[in-house]
Amino acid sequence: MEMILRTLLNFLSVELTVLITAAMPIIELRGAIPVGMSLGMTPTHATAISFIGSMIPVPFILFTIRPIFNYLKEMRLFKKLIHKLTDRSLSNNGTKLQKYGAWGLIIVVAIPLPGTGVWSGSLAAALLDMRFKWAFPAILVGNLIAAIAVMSLSNGVFRVFS
Repeated sequence: MEMILRTLLNFLSVELTVLITAAMPIIELRGAIPVGMSLGMTPTHATAISFIGSMIPVPFILFTIRPIFNYLKEMRLFKKLIHKLTDRSLSNNGTKLQKYGAWGLIIVVAIPLPGTGVWSGSLAAALLDMRFKWAFPAILVGNLIAAIAVMSLSNGVFRVFS
């Protein structure tokens, strides 16, 4: 029984590690999929757990970031940081999003490069007042495209080195 419990805890800790890694800004699933694969998960399993983990913050960002930013803008300590984050997010992604709407959001989230992804796409969508019913599905589709691309690239790299 102890062996089964130890195996189950080890399995859950690997999945939880990948899930939490994918939910973190900047790293997201672009880093979580290779982490999961390096911890012994199959590419599909690592991708599924990473995808779920990376989608967890999306509703929270879409619904809460504007009130939080508005509150922090009034605090002298955070005013410059909030303006910098807002300006950076809107200048990098805002033009595409304003021009192409949900399609632009899919592209911004799908490109597996630093500075793009679920966090920046959600932030830009929230700051541009994009409705949840358009923003969430667009982020989901873009994230799925990124997950497939990162899984394919990671799987190829792991096969070359193994």
